[in-house]
Amino acid sequence: MRRILYLTFGWIAVGLGLIGVVLPGLPTTPFMLVAAFAFSKGSPRLRAWLVDHRLFGPPIRDWENRGAISRRAKVTAVSMMALIFAISLMLALPGWALLAQASCLAAVAIFILTRPD
Repeated sequence: MRRILYLTFGWIAVGLGLIGVVLPGLPTTPFMLVAAFAFSKGSPRLRAWLVDHRLFGPPIRDWENRGAISRRAKVTAVSMMALIFAISLMLALPGWALLAQASCLAAVAIFILTRPD
């Protein structure tokens, strides 16, 4: 039963990651990292497939081996966060919402930018 839960969780993460490939603002790599973790618990074969994948494998291996995020991924992530915040400003969200959003986005940006390349 536990194996099935991990497999389901892994496939959901892969699905969200694939949506993130075409949908700006939805990250792909974090979902693939979650999928790799879930597959490691549910199916070593699926984990190997994901880690060896030509597109999704390198960021997973970089993260697992060195805690690294590529420079391109960092620029994309921080740019998307800035764009989302700019949209929130244009929509004139309430001050408390902007403050909460800015705090969360800043914390995530700091985390991303302090990882090795």
